[in-house]
Amino acid sequence: LHIRALPATIMSLVNFTSAGEFAALGIISAGAPYLEVIIAQAIINLRYLLMALSWSQRLDPELNLFQRMLLAFGNTDEVFAVSMAQPGMLKAPYLAGLILTPLMGWVGGTLLGCVASGILPASVRAALGIAIYAMFLAIIVPPARDAKPVMQIILVAAGLSLLMRYMPGLRLLGSGWSVILCGIVAAAFGAWRYPAVEEVEHDDR
Repeated sequence: LHIRALPATIMSLVNFTSAGEFAALGIISAGAPYLEVIIAQAIINLRYLLMALSWSQRLDPELNLFQRMLLAFGNTDEVFAVSMAQPGMLKAPYLAGLILTPLMGWVGGTLLGCVASGILPASVRAALGIAIYAMFLAIIVPPARDAKPVMQIILVAAGLSLLMRYMPGLRLLGSGWSVILCGIVAAAFGAWRYPAVEEVEHDDR
């Protein structure tokens, strides 16, 4: 077993976020203090706060605080996108299954990657690096093709991301801040342009 497999696998188990884990690896490798790692994680993963706010409106009201905290750990981009596409209230058994499946793949993939890193040639390892981007495309393309609001929100977020990447001044912001600002502005645009309309139950008595 590769010597780095155990710590890497534990890191994936307790840090269920790709962007956060990749950022943490870079910061730790640079010899930065733990406080910087904590602050960077808080900034990069702040987008999950926005997802959780949206999620909370769909969660089963019978879920207690402890159950909500456990489910919040597994609220990733992929889990959020798939769960919000489902109709009705989100119940604990469904969310538990939805979270555990990618969590096992995430942790198992880290273990497998550590073991296989010494076997696969460098060209193959580099090619596998684009897999995560293909996954995100597979998540957003189907709903964007079927729903105009989703498409417009994605275009707004993508446009802002390009501005922050190439516009002088804005490109000085770190990637964590860029993700947060793009998410906030795109979400605000979606809430303004396509507000949710609550159904009112009429009493026929």
